[in-house]
Amino acid sequence: MARPEKVAVVEEIRTKLDDSDAAVLTEYRGLTVHELADLRASLRPSGTQYKVFKNTLARRAIEGRGLDEITDLFEGPVAIAFVHGDAAAAAKALRDFGRNHDALVMKGGLLGERVITPNDIEALADLPSREMLLTQIAGLFQQPLTRAAGLFQAFPRNLAYGVKALIDQRVAGGEEAPAAEEAPAAEEAPAAEEAPAAEEAPAAEDAPAEAAAPESPSDEQATESE
Repeated sequence: MARPEKVAVVEEIRTKLDDSDAAVLTEYRGLTVHELADLRASLRPSGTQYKVFKNTLARRAIEGRGLDEITDLFEGPVAIAFVHGDAAAAAKALRDFGRNHDALVMKGGLLGERVITPNDIEALADLPSREMLLTQIAGLFQQPLTRAAGLFQAFPRNLAYGVKALIDQRVAGGEEAPAAEEAPAAEEAPAAEEAPAAEEAPAAEDAPAEAAAPESPSDEQATESE
């Protein structure tokens, strides 16, 4: 009969696998206690917990779950990184730590219910972080709004062109084009004869003749004055 302590560990592993978004199996042979502490600290921002279990108990925890592909990975000193949240960020943290510590080897793992290989983990590490993806998605939502704002700004100057295009379209559909007389006709404006005629203005000859130039004194007036 299995001891209660071992049963509890097996149940813990099963629960952690069920609750995790991803799980990465790593070999940590050669890492010091201090380096393992640094690794755990680098994984915390991505919501990842790094734990070491006995291989026999880990194999027992995954029995009957259709995960035979990773059963053979539990050889040597193996630790499991349980990811809660951003799997890409966790994979990046593991990859970056492994670049500086050759003793850390990624063996494979799970992404949801899918078994992943070390190459898959490398590919995950190359993906943008969750925050960056959200920023990109927000940008996609904002782009149509920006374009719509530009369209609204362009509407007044394109209104005349739009009306003309609508008329052309309806004419092409068989409607008669608006007759010239339907538009404000030229005769509705004051006709040329209705405007003040040139003769109505005071003509030059109608003005008093004496206003044109003062008369010079006649010879008789000049004689009388003498």
